Amino acid sequence: MSTDPKSPDPSSDPSEPDGNDEDAIFELEIEDALDLHTFAPRDVLAAVEGYLEAAYEKGFSEVRLIHGKGIGFQRDRVQKYLSTHPLVAEFWDAPAGRGHWGATIAQFVDPAPAQEN
Repeated sequence: MSTDPKSPDPSSDPSEPDGNDEDAIFELEIEDALDLHTFAPRDVLAAVEGYLEAAYEKGFSEVRLIHGKGIGFQRDRVQKYLSTHPLVAEFWDAPAGRGHWGATIAQFVDPAPAQEN
């Protein structure tokens, strides 16, 4: 048995996920809030983009994005992104009982009426 740390572990199967796959795709149940603490900072805006589209398609009129209070860096990034997103009509800091300035509420534009064929 080799004790060289560079040698692969013969008992490990490379096809099995090890929890370190940076390109992993996760499917989440779409609810009216998304906690961004679970995402790496580099993935936050991509997560927000996918979430907004899915929540809009599911029929939510507004959603809450939980970015945390901290120094306001993630809040600023998220709100700047929301200011240009075509599905977002308006957004604001959440009220005190829903996260205050540690979360942002985004209200969607009204859905387009269904087209008749």
